[in-house]
Amino acid sequence: MTASRLATGGSAIDRSRPIRFSFDGASVDGFAGDTIASALLANDVAVVGRSFKYHRPRGIWGAGVEEPNALVDIGGSQATPNTRATTEPAREGLVARSVNATPNALADRNAFLDRFSRFIPAAFYYKTFMWPDWHMFEPRIRAMAGLGKVDTDWTSPGTADQTNHHCDVLVVGAGPAGLATAKMAAGAGLSVTLVDDRHKPGGSLGHRAGEVDGKPASMWIQETVAELAAGGHLILPATTAFGIYDHDLVGLNQRHFDGRRDTLWRVRPRQIVLATGAIERPLPFANNDLPGVLSADAALAYLRRHAVLVGRRVVVATNNDSAYEVAEAITEAGADVTLVDIRRDGIPGTPAKVRMLEGRALAAAKGKLRVEGVTLDDGTRLDADCVLVSGGWTPTIHLFGQAKGKLAWSEARAAFLPGDPVDRISVAGAAAGSVSLSEVFAGAQKAVASLGQAKVPAPRSTGPEAPGGIVAAWPVPGSKGRIWIDYQNDVTVKDVELAARENFVSVEHLKRYTTLGMATDQGKTSNLPGLALMAGITGRTVPEVGTTTYRPPFTPVPLASFAGARAGELMAPVRRLPLESVHRDSRAVFQEYGGWLRPAHYGGRGADAERAIQDEALGARRSVALFDGSTLGKIEVIGPNAGEFVDFLYYNTMSTLKPGRCRYGFMLSENGVIFDDGVLVRLDEHRFVVSCSSSHVAAVHARLEEWRQDRFGRDAVYIHNATSDVATLTVSGPNARKLLETVDLGLGLDDADLPHMAIGHGCHGGNEVRVARVSFTGDRSYEISIRADRAEPLWAHLRQAGQAFDAVIMGLEALMILRAEKGFIVIGKDTDGTTLPHDLGSGGPRLKRQSDYVGRRSLFTEEASRNNRLQLIGLTVPSGEAPLATGAHGIKREGGRLNSQGFVTSSYQSPTLGRPIALGLIERGAARHGETIEIQHLGKVRTATIAAPCAFDPAGERLHA
Repeated sequence: MTASRLATGGSAIDRSRPIRFSFDGASVDGFAGDTIASALLANDVAVVGRSFKYHRPRGIWGAGVEEPNALVDIGGSQATPNTRATTEPAREGLVARSVNATPNALADRNAFLDRFSRFIPAAFYYKTFMWPDWHMFEPRIRAMAGLGKVDTDWTSPGTADQTNHHCDVLVVGAGPAGLATAKMAAGAGLSVTLVDDRHKPGGSLGHRAGEVDGKPASMWIQETVAELAAGGHLILPATTAFGIYDHDLVGLNQRHFDGRRDTLWRVRPRQIVLATGAIERPLPFANNDLPGVLSADAALAYLRRHAVLVGRRVVVATNNDSAYEVAEAITEAGADVTLVDIRRDGIPGTPAKVRMLEGRALAAAKGKLRVEGVTLDDGTRLDADCVLVSGGWTPTIHLFGQAKGKLAWSEARAAFLPGDPVDRISVAGAAAGSVSLSEVFAGAQKAVASLGQAKVPAPRSTGPEAPGGIVAAWPVPGSKGRIWIDYQNDVTVKDVELAARENFVSVEHLKRYTTLGMATDQGKTSNLPGLALMAGITGRTVPEVGTTTYRPPFTPVPLASFAGARAGELMAPVRRLPLESVHRDSRAVFQEYGGWLRPAHYGGRGADAERAIQDEALGARRSVALFDGSTLGKIEVIGPNAGEFVDFLYYNTMSTLKPGRCRYGFMLSENGVIFDDGVLVRLDEHRFVVSCSSSHVAAVHARLEEWRQDRFGRDAVYIHNATSDVATLTVSGPNARKLLETVDLGLGLDDADLPHMAIGHGCHGGNEVRVARVSFTGDRSYEISIRADRAEPLWAHLRQAGQAFDAVIMGLEALMILRAEKGFIVIGKDTDGTTLPHDLGSGGPRLKRQSDYVGRRSLFTEEASRNNRLQLIGLTVPSGEAPLATGAHGIKREGGRLNSQGFVTSSYQSPTLGRPIALGLIERGAARHGETIEIQHLGKVRTATIAAPCAFDPAGERLHA
């Protein structure tokens, strides 16, 4: 291979702007508009990488996203591993390194592995490392696995923009078919979004000859783009449509080259037209992976876009007409060209000055680190420094397949084409099997007609056109030499034959057994030859073998694009209380709890936190405490079927609640596990308020919406999350009623007027308040809900009135002590992913409810009925001992071994009781009260006695004090 830059030409480069970058430590010269690959070729760099398994030298194959070999790690401020050199622009000062090579691609010290290839064929790892133990080999294998390397000094990927967009028609691909489709759709009055993964529109017309409507192709492209832009249509260059998802959501990733991160577009078009083109396939011959073996179309693209002549003594091997233009262009550029066509009949005329060999095929390429010659199937040896191959064209139907489109085999095109149409999706151009420019434009007109619009005149091809004939040239079983199918993953013909011998003949098994098509290029050049080879081995046709499943993304998408601006607080936004500033003035120490920034305790960071928490808890028990409970969920369920809806969502029957009353209940997952707990308030016949756990508000809201959409119409049930709109201030303790009476909310607070688990309505400062008589402390408590922006005067009034009762303001840590004293649980802390309601002593609905509810069937499985399930209990320790460690395991000694029989879920020092308290989940715990068990934590064993979960006021007398 002796590539060079020509003195003239190159539509994509700007010769007035020379650039210099480095590759594997060596300086590389280029021009603005070059890709890394085109600049490397212009500098005659043959070896650009190493294959994954055998570390064979590999050169540039393609000119776009199909490239399997030329992967590089990009360093600097926008460090990116495993970047395709064929799609990455060359930039001044860029630092690129080859992947999977040590120290570099040209002198890789692991190249010796290729000598042992006979001992490490496909799937060798499944057989080799089973004995004596996989873990003996794993560290070294993992160290060798992978391609590029992540820069460990790289601290952040930065932020990327995300945009939602709607349009009438999304056209994917800005080649001749895409441009024609966009032009006609716009002419029909539709809003168009046109995307293409190249930097400039035009597709194949950017490097292949063409004339449209009597104008050079380049002029037609410019006029069409200008017309679309003037009409207000959106054109997105350097943008890849990487996936089609549910409800025709199309994911686009747009690249920027001005220092910005990529932009992720979420587009919901009314119609989609896929004009995604086709990918040129390799030809099968021995050593077809040598550096210097290129796609013929890629060589033409490098010549006409970048003025790079890929060789001086060039063999062009083909089985179709498209390579003839390549041979002619390479010859005109000064190369000595031999055209080898496997066909004898129906071939175009021989280009001038091109040596023609008909009915011949390549048998092998010769050379070590680059092509030095080729051998034909008749034994003829040709000197060559470059081999350009064209084995036919594979339509890019990945997005069509993702949209659940079925494929149809075309013998005439030797390829899979889109089969039965998919609703709202059309395919045009080479992706639909079109070859000539006239066929492309006719297909584009048909695609626009499928949109239901009036017929618009299509562009006309007015230049010469190739007929497009092809004779399939697939890998043949039993071929001599090493013929490579998947360049990146080192899959050969013999590997596919081995898979067939071991009965991995299913296309999905073949893929996983050999790793065919599992590389970063996802088999864009290798899948179809591999399928055809398996067909030949097993005596089937290619369509009988079938294809693997097309899955997004079409090309890799940076994680930064999916993350968008979600970093730091934008990744996990901290939710803030309406009264945060007021609490800070009161020297609150804030911590994050379930996504909320809440006061842990008061007294400032310089105070003794443990002492402050104990004092707050003790003050609440002795007199009264004020607590900001605004984080509690307040999700309204409204509608004529609201009662039926909450019955289905809750483990308990809720529709029997009377208006103005509350009821505590569980929500279950479909597997019967407790999802959340809380109080449900019924405001009137058709309106409920779900007061869920603070950390589960978003999840509960999503859950309600999911089941509403699944079982109820919007006219029957409506969900409104009012959590952030309403502040809830709690007054709890023996003097709670006396304190509230001095505030005078305009409603009775005694047990007759406002009994436990009831609500009342009052007023403060002209603002309506809702008072709920519920308690999470076990003492008489009132939860006062008011508009969030009106909460500060109410809090100030409660603070002022509380001075007469020595009221304390209480943080969340003290509240956790109070609730644990009463045996009240916190979901996710005192439960785990297996806890069922009867494990907590709530078995009534399970046995008595007949109506259906979420999770009901799962409560009667064999697992749910085990007699040794973990059950909620309390734990006490001998007098004078420290609290148990949360997470410590209850152990049992069986056969000389220590086995867990449960664990401690909550543990505190109770200032009220003057001793430690704890909750836990222990096997058969409900029937073992009074039994002493061993508790182990970090190797230390203690004893504790199983008790009832409620350690304080078990009769509940203080609730009405």
